[in-house]
Amino acid sequence: MSSLNFVDYTVIVIYFSILIGMGLYLQKRASASLEDYFLAGRSLPWWALGITGMAAWLDVTGTMIITSFLFLLGPRGLFIEFRGGAVLIAAVIMLWTGKWYRRSRCITGAEWMIFRFGGGTGGQFARLFSAFGMIALTIGMLTYMIKGIGIFLSMFLPFEPFTCALILVCVATIYTMASGFYGVVFTDLFQAGIVILAVIAISTMAILKVSSQESISVLAYEVTNNSSWVQSSPHWKTAMPKGYECYRYLFMFAMFYLIRNIVYGMGRGDDPKYLGARNDRECGTQTFLTVSCIMLRWPLMLAFAILGLYLVKDLFPNQGVLNDAAALIKSHIGNVSKADWATVLSGIIHHPQQYSQELVLSLKQLLGADWASKLQMVSFEGTVNPEVILPSVLLTTIPIGLRGMFLVALLAASMSTFDITVNTAAGYFTRDMYQRYIRPNSSNRELIGVTWLFVILIVAVGFAFAYSVESINDIWGWITMGLGAGMIVPSALKLYWWRFNGSGFALGIASGMIGAIVQRIFWPGLDERFQFIAMMLMGLIGSIIGTYLSGPADEKVLANFYNKTRPFGLWGRLFKTLSPEDQKNLKKEHRNDIMALPFALGWQITLFLLPMQLMVHSFRAFAVTFVIFLISLAGLYFIWYRNLPEKNNF
Repeated sequence: MSSLNFVDYTVIVIYFSILIGMGLYLQKRASASLEDYFLAGRSLPWWALGITGMAAWLDVTGTMIITSFLFLLGPRGLFIEFRGGAVLIAAVIMLWTGKWYRRSRCITGAEWMIFRFGGGTGGQFARLFSAFGMIALTIGMLTYMIKGIGIFLSMFLPFEPFTCALILVCVATIYTMASGFYGVVFTDLFQAGIVILAVIAISTMAILKVSSQESISVLAYEVTNNSSWVQSSPHWKTAMPKGYECYRYLFMFAMFYLIRNIVYGMGRGDDPKYLGARNDRECGTQTFLTVSCIMLRWPLMLAFAILGLYLVKDLFPNQGVLNDAAALIKSHIGNVSKADWATVLSGIIHHPQQYSQELVLSLKQLLGADWASKLQMVSFEGTVNPEVILPSVLLTTIPIGLRGMFLVALLAASMSTFDITVNTAAGYFTRDMYQRYIRPNSSNRELIGVTWLFVILIVAVGFAFAYSVESINDIWGWITMGLGAGMIVPSALKLYWWRFNGSGFALGIASGMIGAIVQRIFWPGLDERFQFIAMMLMGLIGSIIGTYLSGPADEKVLANFYNKTRPFGLWGRLFKTLSPEDQKNLKKEHRNDIMALPFALGWQITLFLLPMQLMVHSFRAFAVTFVIFLISLAGLYFIWYRNLPEKNNF
């Protein structure tokens, strides 16, 4: 079965050709030095980095997940994605951590460890384990992206998910290897334009479908059995379908995720966008632009969710056939696992001759003439699979010829996330492992060659893990609430506590990583809240034990770090070494940064809600949200933006 025609394929081929061409064109410029390769020579303007930041947080897999929650819950799906998809950590990075990291003038976050802890044993361990931690996190992210993009593309191409993901990732790997951070930024600018066109087109289609709040509310209830679909506030308890029951206490999850993001954001900001920024002011303005651009993602995803409601209503007036179809497949194939479900469906659809003819005929009889497109929407549990709503809408609702353009827009989003993720991890390996410990005197050409080999290796490992996970929501939950949680405490303590040392950071990261991996192997179904608490505690215990196993960093190292970075927290005795004028200015800066946080979060959350409320005709809720938005924006301007320095403070 093919859902694309010659025009669609032509658009896709042209898109891939442009990407590879841009990568090869920028190769010479990127290979001038490691700083050019990983940070684009610190010469890129803030608006380019800001748009790149938007592209880095917008990928196909995440878009599929969030669309699934918007399909199930309406605008309230935003609150489940407080765990990561709403990028609330950006508020903390925008206000203070981004500029703190920039002031170091380091190339990677792991190199920053030497700046913070010194070049002794503790600092070297911190640098090494920082690189290990980032690489582990990158492998997790690649696993998640490869799993999602494989499922997505297999609905359009006559190949299994593995083959589809391999094609896309090979293209992304080529231009990422060739052009480094220059390629990341310039291709992301190109891809952002494609995404914006898709947002306008898909949102317009959805808006024309919705005639009133009552009509969409009735439809949503018929399809999802959710009587509060158009509402925007997170209820204490919300009805959820099979496979998603853990999210029924929506308000509690939202608050839990909110706190998690604030804590997590307090240690973030050590990626190329901030290390490569030209000054403190641009660290803030680029993140403000990033969040403003990410707003476009939410009407896009809600549009797919709305069109999905109409699609499911048309295809499955009686949703009982979904359960019957899943039961048929399980009875004929035998021990099919949830992790293999997408591969099995793709095989039945694209290669029916390889399966029992009785099974294929029974499915055709049960689902009708368009059985193939319907079968792709059957979940392992025998319900509508919300994770495939987005590709299903593209497959059946978008006219032939336009599908290629929309497919390219979503591929652009995914590849933007892939390139910056891989580029960051490659920087850690090349700069902080290979050059530091294996070949200190290696040439620039050798280092870039090693970077290419590492990129190939890490992508291969991501593929190896991708097909052992049950769903994209499953792996995303573990990354954000398990593996990421294990790194939260040591990542934050290094900025806020003078006594914290390299040994504490190394042992904290190791404890959190090992704990998350053990949990994934032996207790994969552990509730996300318990994952978060358990892994954070392990990171905290390891950090405290490691800190007191050795003394603090050298006094000169601490003084150099503090005088350049100027963080707040437990730095009292170093703060007292500053002049009275510097103390006064620093207190004001810190006070403004902290006071601006609730306004930044309020601005960000309402910014995402407003277009969704308009799309479902929830005008009264829109009015209330808009007032909160204006108050938050005004507070952010007067407390934070107006006080940003025109030039570097430090």
